[in-house]
Amino acid sequence: MKLFQCQKCGQLLHFENTSCERCGSPLGYLPQRETMTALAVGRESRHAPETIWRALADQQDYRLCANSAHAVCNWLLPATLPDLYCAACRHNRTIPDLSLPQNVNNWRAVEVAKHRLFYTLLQLRLPLATKAQSPDGLAFEFLSDAGAASDRGPVLTGHAGGVITINLAEADDAERERRRGQMGEPYRTLLGHFRHEIGHYYWDRLIAGTPRLEEFRRLFGDERKNYAQALQDHYAHGAPADWAVRFISAYASAHPWEDFAESFAHYFHMVDTLETAHVFGLAVSPRLPQGPGAVFDFHPRDADTKQLVEAWVALTFAVNAINRSMGLHDLYPFVLNAPAVAKLGFVAQRIGSAAAAPERRTVGGAGSMIGRLRRDALPE
Repeated sequence: MKLFQCQKCGQLLHFENTSCERCGSPLGYLPQRETMTALAVGRESRHAPETIWRALADQQDYRLCANSAHAVCNWLLPATLPDLYCAACRHNRTIPDLSLPQNVNNWRAVEVAKHRLFYTLLQLRLPLATKAQSPDGLAFEFLSDAGAASDRGPVLTGHAGGVITINLAEADDAERERRRGQMGEPYRTLLGHFRHEIGHYYWDRLIAGTPRLEEFRRLFGDERKNYAQALQDHYAHGAPADWAVRFISAYASAHPWEDFAESFAHYFHMVDTLETAHVFGLAVSPRLPQGPGAVFDFHPRDADTKQLVEAWVALTFAVNAINRSMGLHDLYPFVLNAPAVAKLGFVAQRIGSAAAAPERRTVGGAGSMIGRLRRDALPE
C-alpha cells in the first residue's frame, strides 16, 4: 500500500480515511491515479442534490461512489461518467439487509478488505470485467446466515462461477477467531479470504484451458482429482505429515485448486506488504552474521520472485520478532519452502502475462464446482 498525504495540509493519510484529521478536508481515492486526494466542492451537479467534487490532486471533477452514502466506500468516479458505482463497488451483486444495524457494521468491515483487494488487483492490471460486461466477469455476494433462505443452509464463504460469497460473520472478530481456532488455522482475516477466493476466480481466467495447464499440474498436482472428496478427506484426516515441506499452508494440501488459491493469496500478501515497507523506506539489517537483511528499495511489481522472497523472509522475520516482543502472535505464521517458492513464481508469471495480454474468454474449470465445501464448511 502506498503512503498517502493530504494535498491541503500535508497530513499523512490512511487508505480508508474519508476526511483529513488535521484540516478536516473531505477525502476520496482516485483509482486511476492510485492516490488519495483532498476534495473541494466543485461545480453544481445537473442531478441535485448530488455533489461534484474538485480533486486537489489533479484539479478534475469527480463524484463519490453511491456506496459512500452508507459510509462503506471513499472511491471517486469522473463526473463525466454516468456510472453510480466505483471500480470496486460495481462488482457487488448482493449486499446485506441494511435495516439490520449489525449488517451495516459488518458490511463496512467487508468493504474495507474488498477495497484493499481491488487496490492490488488494479495495480497488477488483472482483468476485471463485471457480470454485466461478460459471463466470465467477477461478482460478490455479501450474505448473513440470518438473512439466508431457509432452504440453502448456512452461508459458506467461497467461489463459484465467478461469484465470490463472503459470510458477514467473518467481519465479527470474535466469531472469526472462533472459526480460526476450530479449524486450527494460524491465520484468518477478511482480507485473507478475499485474496484466497480471488485466486480461485483467476485460476479459471489464467490457467483453465490454456497451454500453462500442464505446467500447473506439474507444480500443484492434477486438479481433476475429485474436489468435494478431497475436502472431505482433508477435514476428516487433516493435512499430510509432510505438508510443511511441500505446501505454503496446511489447507493448500487439500487439493491443487486450494494450493493455487493459497499461493495466489500469499503473493498478494507479499506484494502489498512489501510495497508498504518500500514507501516507508524500511530496512532490515540484523547484527547476526547469518541473519536475513534487506533494504526495500524496489517496488514489488518490478521485482522477480527471488528478490521478493528474500525481502519477504527478512521483513517477516523482523516483524514476527517485534510481535513476539509485544506478546502477540506472529504476523506471518508461515515458512516458505522450495516448492512453495516455485508456485509463487508461477503465480507471479501468470499475473504478469495477464497484465500484458488482452482480455480472453474463460474456458470453464474450477468456477463451476468451488463453493459447496469451503474453509468454514467444517461441521459444528
